[in-house]
Amino acid sequence: MKVLAVGAAGASAGLVTRALSAKGVEVRGLVHSARREAVARENGATETVVADLDDKAALVAALGGVDGVFHVVPAFVPDEAATGLVMVEAAAEAGIRRLVFSGVYHPSLLSLSNHRDKQPVEQAIYDSELEFTVLQPAMFMAQLGGYLDGARNQGVIAGPYSADSKMTYVDYRDVAEAAALALTTDRLLGGTFELAAAGEFSRHDIAQELSRLLRREVRAAGAEPAGLLREGLQRMFHHYQVAGLRGGNSLVLDTILQRPATTVPAYLRELVTRP
Repeated sequence: MKVLAVGAAGASAGLVTRALSAKGVEVRGLVHSARREAVARENGATETVVADLDDKAALVAALGGVDGVFHVVPAFVPDEAATGLVMVEAAAEAGIRRLVFSGVYHPSLLSLSNHRDKQPVEQAIYDSELEFTVLQPAMFMAQLGGYLDGARNQGVIAGPYSADSKMTYVDYRDVAEAAALALTTDRLLGGTFELAAAGEFSRHDIAQELSRLLRREVRAAGAEPAGLLREGLQRMFHHYQVAGLRGGNSLVLDTILQRPATTVPAYLRELVTRP
Protein backbone atom coordinates (compact mmCIF):
# COMPACT_ATOMS: atom_id res chain seq x y z
CA MET A 1 0.00 0.00 0.00
CA LYS A 2 1.18 3.52 -0.80
CA VAL A 3 -0.14 6.69 0.84
CA LEU A 4 0.42 10.36 0.06
CA ALA A 5 0.92 12.10 3.41
CA VAL A 6 0.44 15.86 3.58
CA GLY A 7 2.71 17.57 6.08
CA ALA A 8 5.13 14.65 6.20
CA ALA A 9 7.86 16.91 7.57
CA GLY A 10 5.64 18.59 10.15
CA ALA A 11 6.01 18.25 13.90
CA SER A 12 2.46 16.87 14.18
CA ALA A 13 1.45 15.57 10.74
CA GLY A 14 4.90 14.00 10.43
CA LEU A 15 3.85 11.61 13.19
CA VAL A 16 1.34 10.11 10.75
CA THR A 17 4.18 9.34 8.36
CA ARG A 18 5.99 7.60 11.21
CA ALA A 19 2.89 5.63 12.19
CA LEU A 20 2.26 4.51 8.60
CA SER A 21 5.90 3.58 8.07
CA ALA A 22 5.81 1.47 11.24
CA LYS A 23 2.96 -0.51 9.65
CA GLY A 24 5.00 -1.16 6.52
CA VAL A 25 3.15 1.37 4.37
CA GLU A 26 5.06 3.11 1.60
CA VAL A 27 4.68 6.84 2.22
CA ARG A 28 5.08 9.56 -0.38
CA GLY A 29 5.62 12.63 1.74
CA LEU A 30 4.17 15.88 0.43
CA VAL A 31 6.14 18.94 1.54
CA HIS A 32 5.89 22.62 0.62
CA SER A 33 9.64 23.14 0.16
CA ALA A 34 12.57 21.06 -1.06
CA ARG A 35 14.34 22.03 2.15
CA ARG A 36 11.86 19.84 4.06
CA GLU A 37 12.31 16.67 2.03
CA ALA A 38 15.09 15.32 4.24
CA VAL A 39 12.90 15.69 7.35
CA ALA A 40 10.05 13.83 5.66
CA ARG A 41 12.43 10.98 4.85
CA GLU A 42 13.67 10.96 8.45
CA ASN A 43 10.03 10.53 9.45
CA GLY A 44 9.81 7.42 7.28
CA ALA A 45 8.75 8.65 3.86
CA THR A 46 10.15 6.41 1.15
CA GLU A 47 9.78 9.18 -1.42
CA THR A 48 8.89 12.86 -1.40
CA VAL A 49 7.17 15.39 -3.61
CA VAL A 50 7.15 19.18 -3.39
CA ALA A 51 3.76 20.75 -4.08
CA ASP A 52 1.54 23.64 -3.05
CA LEU A 53 -1.81 22.67 -1.50
CA ASP A 54 -3.47 25.29 -3.72
CA ASP A 55 -2.08 23.76 -6.94
CA LYS A 56 -4.61 21.16 -8.08
CA ALA A 57 -2.58 19.98 -11.06
CA ALA A 58 0.48 19.42 -8.88
CA LEU A 59 -1.61 17.49 -6.36
CA VAL A 60 -3.15 15.28 -9.04
CA ALA A 61 0.37 14.47 -10.23
CA ALA A 62 1.52 13.82 -6.65
CA LEU A 63 -1.37 11.39 -6.18
CA GLY A 64 -0.35 9.22 -9.13
CA GLY A 65 0.08 5.59 -8.12
CA VAL A 66 -1.05 5.93 -4.50
CA ASP A 67 -3.93 4.15 -2.80
CA GLY A 68 -4.87 6.72 -0.19
CA VAL A 69 -4.10 10.17 1.14
CA PHE A 70 -3.70 11.68 4.57
CA HIS A 71 -4.87 15.29 4.37
CA VAL A 72 -4.40 18.16 6.78
CA VAL A 73 -4.58 21.91 6.19
CA PRO A 74 -2.43 24.42 8.09
CA ALA A 75 -4.61 26.60 10.31
CA PHE A 76 -4.97 30.29 9.47
CA VAL A 77 -3.72 30.11 5.88
CA PRO A 78 -5.33 32.97 3.91
CA ASP A 79 -8.28 30.91 2.62
CA GLU A 80 -8.20 27.72 4.63
CA ALA A 81 -11.49 26.32 3.35
CA ALA A 82 -10.55 26.78 -0.31
CA THR A 83 -7.11 25.31 0.27
CA GLY A 84 -8.61 22.27 1.95
CA LEU A 85 -11.04 21.66 -0.89
CA VAL A 86 -8.34 21.42 -3.58
CA MET A 87 -6.98 18.12 -2.25
CA VAL A 88 -10.45 16.57 -2.11
CA GLU A 89 -11.06 17.57 -5.72
CA ALA A 90 -7.62 16.31 -6.77
CA ALA A 91 -8.12 12.99 -4.98
CA ALA A 92 -11.44 12.44 -6.75
CA GLU A 93 -9.93 13.37 -10.12
CA ALA A 94 -6.93 11.09 -9.57
CA GLY A 95 -9.16 8.14 -8.67
CA ILE A 96 -7.81 7.76 -5.17
CA ARG A 97 -9.62 5.11 -3.15
CA ARG A 98 -9.42 6.48 0.41
CA LEU A 99 -8.90 9.84 2.11
CA VAL A 100 -8.31 10.48 5.80
CA PHE A 101 -8.77 14.10 6.85
CA SER A 102 -7.38 15.51 10.10
CA GLY A 103 -9.63 18.43 10.88
CA VAL A 104 -10.39 19.99 14.26
CA TYR A 105 -12.35 19.43 17.46
CA HIS A 106 -15.79 21.04 17.45
CA PRO A 107 -15.88 22.41 13.87
CA SER A 108 -19.27 23.87 14.81
CA LEU A 109 -17.51 26.70 16.71
CA LEU A 110 -18.51 29.14 13.98
CA SER A 111 -16.78 32.21 15.44
CA LEU A 112 -13.39 30.51 15.04
CA SER A 113 -12.13 30.42 11.47
CA ASN A 114 -9.74 27.54 12.14
CA HIS A 115 -12.76 25.45 13.21
CA ARG A 116 -15.47 26.80 10.89
CA ASP A 117 -13.32 26.54 7.76
CA LYS A 118 -12.97 22.79 8.17
CA GLN A 119 -16.72 22.36 7.52
CA PRO A 120 -16.64 22.92 3.73
CA VAL A 121 -13.81 20.39 3.46
CA GLU A 122 -15.78 17.83 5.44
CA GLN A 123 -18.87 18.44 3.31
CA ALA A 124 -16.88 17.96 0.10
CA ILE A 125 -15.55 14.68 1.47
CA TYR A 126 -19.03 13.49 2.40
CA ASP A 127 -20.37 14.49 -1.03
CA SER A 128 -17.58 12.71 -2.90
CA GLU A 129 -17.38 9.03 -3.80
CA LEU A 130 -14.15 8.63 -1.81
CA GLU A 131 -13.86 6.19 1.05
CA PHE A 132 -13.23 8.45 4.01
CA THR A 133 -12.49 8.91 7.67
CA VAL A 134 -12.66 12.34 9.30
CA LEU A 135 -10.65 12.86 12.48
CA GLN A 136 -11.33 15.88 14.67
CA PRO A 137 -8.49 16.26 17.19
CA ALA A 138 -8.57 18.57 20.21
CA MET A 139 -5.74 20.94 21.17
CA PHE A 140 -2.39 19.20 20.73
CA MET A 141 -0.56 18.26 23.92
CA ALA A 142 2.72 19.17 22.22
CA GLN A 143 1.89 22.78 23.10
CA LEU A 144 2.36 21.90 26.75
CA GLY A 145 6.08 21.56 26.08
CA GLY A 146 6.23 25.35 25.85
CA TYR A 147 5.52 25.56 29.58
CA LEU A 148 8.46 23.48 30.71
CA ASP A 149 11.28 26.06 30.71
CA GLY A 150 9.18 28.61 32.57
CA ALA A 151 8.11 26.01 35.10
CA ARG A 152 11.67 24.86 35.74
CA ASN A 153 13.43 28.21 35.68
CA GLN A 154 10.92 30.76 36.98
CA GLY A 155 8.23 28.60 38.55
CA VAL A 156 5.65 30.31 36.31
CA ILE A 157 3.70 29.15 33.26
CA ALA A 158 1.90 31.78 31.20
CA GLY A 159 -0.29 31.89 28.13
CA PRO A 160 -2.36 34.28 25.99
CA TYR A 161 -5.71 33.54 27.66
CA SER A 162 -7.08 33.03 31.16
CA ALA A 163 -5.34 30.59 33.48
CA ASP A 164 -8.84 29.51 34.54
CA SER A 165 -9.94 28.45 31.04
CA LYS A 166 -10.64 24.74 30.77
CA MET A 167 -9.04 23.16 27.71
CA THR A 168 -9.36 19.77 26.00
CA TYR A 169 -6.18 18.11 24.75
CA VAL A 170 -5.02 15.15 22.69
CA ASP A 171 -1.62 13.59 22.08
CA TYR A 172 -1.15 13.78 18.31
CA ARG A 173 0.76 10.51 18.46
CA ASP A 174 -2.61 8.95 19.34
CA VAL A 175 -4.21 10.79 16.42
CA ALA A 176 -1.47 9.52 14.12
CA GLU A 177 -2.13 5.96 15.27
CA ALA A 178 -5.83 6.44 14.52
CA ALA A 179 -5.01 7.87 11.07
CA ALA A 180 -2.80 4.88 10.29
CA LEU A 181 -5.59 2.52 11.33
CA ALA A 182 -8.04 4.44 9.13
CA LEU A 183 -5.79 4.03 6.11
CA THR A 184 -4.75 0.42 6.62
CA THR A 185 -7.96 -1.16 7.98
CA ASP A 186 -11.71 -0.76 7.46
CA ARG A 187 -12.49 -0.28 11.17
CA LEU A 188 -12.91 3.48 10.88
CA LEU A 189 -14.31 3.59 7.37
CA GLY A 190 -17.07 6.19 6.88
CA GLY A 191 -16.69 7.60 10.37
CA THR A 192 -16.26 11.09 11.79
CA PHE A 193 -14.57 11.02 15.18
CA GLU A 194 -13.85 13.71 17.77
CA LEU A 195 -10.55 12.74 19.37
CA ALA A 196 -9.71 13.89 22.89
CA ALA A 197 -7.94 12.69 25.99
CA ALA A 198 -9.89 12.38 29.21
CA GLY A 199 -10.61 15.54 31.19
CA GLU A 200 -10.44 19.32 30.86
CA PHE A 201 -7.42 21.19 32.20
CA SER A 202 -6.87 24.84 33.06
CA ARG A 203 -3.41 26.33 33.27
CA HIS A 204 -3.82 26.20 37.06
CA ASP A 205 -4.37 22.43 36.78
CA ILE A 206 -1.26 22.06 34.66
CA ALA A 207 0.76 24.19 37.08
CA GLN A 208 -0.37 21.99 39.95
CA GLU A 209 0.68 18.86 38.10
CA LEU A 210 4.06 20.36 37.17
CA SER A 211 4.58 21.40 40.80
CA ARG A 212 4.16 17.79 41.82
CA LEU A 213 6.40 16.43 39.06
CA LEU A 214 9.18 19.03 39.44
CA ARG A 215 8.95 19.13 43.24
CA ARG A 216 8.83 22.89 43.24
CA GLU A 217 6.06 25.45 43.29
CA VAL A 218 4.76 26.35 39.86
CA ARG A 219 2.05 28.96 39.44
CA ALA A 220 -0.10 29.82 36.46
CA ALA A 221 -0.37 33.30 34.97
CA GLY A 222 -2.00 35.03 32.05
CA ALA A 223 -0.12 37.09 29.51
CA GLU A 224 -0.97 39.45 26.70
CA PRO A 225 -0.39 37.89 23.27
CA ALA A 226 2.95 39.02 21.90
CA GLY A 227 2.99 41.35 18.90
CA LEU A 228 0.33 41.86 16.27
CA LEU A 229 -1.80 38.78 15.64
CA ARG A 230 -3.84 37.90 12.59
CA GLU A 231 -7.57 38.16 13.17
CA GLY A 232 -8.13 34.41 13.38
CA LEU A 233 -5.67 34.06 16.24
CA GLN A 234 -7.19 37.03 18.04
CA ARG A 235 -10.64 35.47 17.82
CA MET A 236 -9.31 32.12 18.99
CA PHE A 237 -7.58 33.55 22.04
CA HIS A 238 -10.67 35.61 22.90
CA HIS A 239 -12.82 32.48 22.69
CA TYR A 240 -10.41 30.57 24.91
CA GLN A 241 -10.40 33.50 27.35
CA VAL A 242 -14.19 33.44 27.62
CA ALA A 243 -15.13 29.81 27.09
CA GLY A 244 -12.04 27.62 26.89
CA LEU A 245 -12.25 24.52 24.70
CA ARG A 246 -14.70 22.21 26.41
CA GLY A 247 -15.01 18.46 25.96
CA GLY A 248 -12.59 15.93 27.37
CA ASN A 249 -14.47 12.71 26.69
CA SER A 250 -11.97 10.04 25.63
CA LEU A 251 -14.45 7.24 24.89
CA VAL A 252 -14.08 7.51 21.11
CA LEU A 253 -10.28 7.63 21.11
CA ASP A 254 -9.98 4.87 23.74
CA THR A 255 -12.25 2.68 21.60
CA ILE A 256 -10.34 3.36 18.38
CA LEU A 257 -6.96 2.68 19.97
CA GLN A 258 -8.27 -0.25 22.04
CA ARG A 259 -6.32 1.18 24.95
CA PRO A 260 -6.59 4.30 27.10
CA ALA A 261 -5.62 7.47 25.24
CA THR A 262 -2.61 9.35 26.60
CA THR A 263 -3.68 11.65 29.42
CA VAL A 264 -2.41 15.14 30.18
CA PRO A 265 -0.75 14.04 33.45
CA ALA A 266 0.98 11.17 31.66
CA TYR A 267 2.16 13.49 28.89
CA LEU A 268 3.51 16.01 31.41
CA ARG A 269 5.31 13.23 33.26
CA GLU A 270 6.95 12.18 29.99
CA LEU A 271 7.99 15.79 29.27
CA VAL A 272 9.59 16.19 32.68
CA THR A 273 11.50 12.89 32.53
CA ARG A 274 12.53 13.15 28.88
CA PRO A 275 16.35 13.40 28.52
